[in-house]
Amino acid sequence: MRIFVIGAGQVGFEIVEALHTDHDVTVIDTESARLAAMAERYDVVTFEGDGTSRRDLASAGVQRADLVIACTSRDEVNLVAGMFARREAKSATTVIRTSNLEYVDLWRAGQLDVDFVVCSELETAHAISRIIGVPAARQTDVFADGQVQIVEFDVEESSSPDVVGVPVREAKFPRDSKVAAIIRGDEMLLPGGEDVIRAGDRVVVIGSPDAAQAWSQLLAPEGTTVRDVVIYGAGRVGSAIARVLIDQGIGVRLVEASSERARSVAEALPQARVYNATGIDPDFLERERIGHASAAIFAMRDDAKNLYAASLVEVHGVRFTIGIAHDPVSIAAFEHGGIDVAVNPRTVTAEEIIRFAHDPRTQQIALLEGNRYEVIDVTMRDTSEYIGKAFKEMPIRGALIGAIVRDGIAVFPHSDDVLEAGDRVIVFTKAADAPRVVAAL
Repeated sequence: MRIFVIGAGQVGFEIVEALHTDHDVTVIDTESARLAAMAERYDVVTFEGDGTSRRDLASAGVQRADLVIACTSRDEVNLVAGMFARREAKSATTVIRTSNLEYVDLWRAGQLDVDFVVCSELETAHAISRIIGVPAARQTDVFADGQVQIVEFDVEESSSPDVVGVPVREAKFPRDSKVAAIIRGDEMLLPGGEDVIRAGDRVVVIGSPDAAQAWSQLLAPEGTTVRDVVIYGAGRVGSAIARVLIDQGIGVRLVEASSERARSVAEALPQARVYNATGIDPDFLERERIGHASAAIFAMRDDAKNLYAASLVEVHGVRFTIGIAHDPVSIAAFEHGGIDVAVNPRTVTAEEIIRFAHDPRTQQIALLEGNRYEVIDVTMRDTSEYIGKAFKEMPIRGALIGAIVRDGIAVFPHSDDVLEAGDRVIVFTKAADAPRVVAAL
């Protein structure tokens, strides 16, 4: 596929990293230094130019593109670039990134001349809501309209002996679930009957929502259901998170240092309690009983402030913390500093955008472990050699089918179950093997 990426920032880098091996990629940006860094790292074509200039787009060859992705940090640039690209490359799919929910609403109403709009704030909010639903998870994604969950857990010393320290064939795994992978350092195992999950491992589980909750209890027995959260920062990200959590029936308190912003959000979200405060004053923390919240989310624009505030609320009793890491290098600092889960909005956005470059049969993808692994929801070809075969007979190597979606209903298969024409399969694989695995299906 010929892919044209407008914007060589962090989202652009994430997209190119995932796609450059299997596609013909051209990147356009106004900053030569960014393009030089891109070209040094990846085998892509670069072009210094303005994505809002039809002349520059044409000179860079956008008219030959199959997919155009406008992912700069400026919404208006992405919108104009996407609309110009659609006129130049009439057969291409155009996808733009935005941080403004109003643009999403306009696109849904058919008032934007692009094919798809991906909102960083909305994608981040949904990612947070999924993590809140399974507090022990490091990462979780939902597939098949919420019928299937992909959950990544760290295995602790306190995890249940029903699943840890015994061969997989003897372990008491929750019903309707499979261990898709055991990640041990840099090694990944597709577990067989003799393999053992150990403390210190990271496991990827595919299962029903109930099974995900059961796994959470097994691997983190001290975890609790999240019923109320405190969100630090009421900007676009924090407000989007608050709105999604309120819709799920979770109590929300927002802490915002700007009086103007706090007033605006309080009017927009009357279901939330909004404090005009820094949130780091000990008297405030004690008076408002911040430490009694089930979870705290740190969505301020400054990563250092997020880390410091998280440390304070943990001292005051909050047991589960999620930090929004705007800079990718902050993720390791967050984890080292005690934040339970770090979420990078740019990575979440790139993950959603990347799916448009996959086989048209692909419904959804999730990226795990720094894009080393993928979970793919793909519809089987009617001519696939695997149609009519039982799972125990399938020769696919380096991949595991964790669930089937048949007639809109998720099924968690056993060894004697058989694939049928029209099935969608949710498969775990190494990212490098993904094209081969999808082609085989």
